[in-house]
Amino acid sequence: MIDLYTWTTPNGRKVSILLEELGVPYSVHSIDIGKDEQFAPEFLRISPNNKIPAIVDQETGLSLMESGAILLYLAQKHDRFLAKGDAYWRMMEWLMWQMGGFGPMLGQAHHFLKFNRGVSDYAEVRYGTEAARLYSVLNTHLDGRDYVAGDYGIADMAIFPWAARFEWQDVDLNDFPHVRDWYLRISDRPAVQKGYQVPKFVTEIPMP
Repeated sequence: MIDLYTWTTPNGRKVSILLEELGVPYSVHSIDIGKDEQFAPEFLRISPNNKIPAIVDQETGLSLMESGAILLYLAQKHDRFLAKGDAYWRMMEWLMWQMGGFGPMLGQAHHFLKFNRGVSDYAEVRYGTEAARLYSVLNTHLDGRDYVAGDYGIADMAIFPWAARFEWQDVDLNDFPHVRDWYLRISDRPAVQKGYQVPKFVTEIPMP
């Protein structure tokens, strides 16, 4: 049994999507970051960086924070959704791309383009431009590919929840047709639809 500590953010949704795809039992613990529950001492013992998601594997007692590490751990444990051979490193490349660029930069786009419009024209241009550049990089990579690294896997699951907030980023997915087709392909998966709503139903997956 996996204890999942999470909230309805792109990083949180990565892990719940994978758990649904794996079909393994897990229990959900809501950490409402809007109420600063991530700073509670009992959560700090599980996630020292005060961030969701985090997990505790009841079989081993192992606790993990950081969504990328959690994805790798669960995929390796169940030997699913990991690419093989050279494709493994392509998967790792794009997982690191998401964690190092796509997620952090789009997080800034959310901050300035969704929640703090008018605070800084410079920031809006900077992060809006960077969002478009990152989508262009992904669009070029997906030309002729159904998924990011061979078969559908954890790199796709890591990127998808961030792309699902394209409206917050002032991005029109129709401007990036290969990303749009990939996005629609993944959003049609039942496990993605279910995992996207953990820990509580908030909104349907946005459609371009």
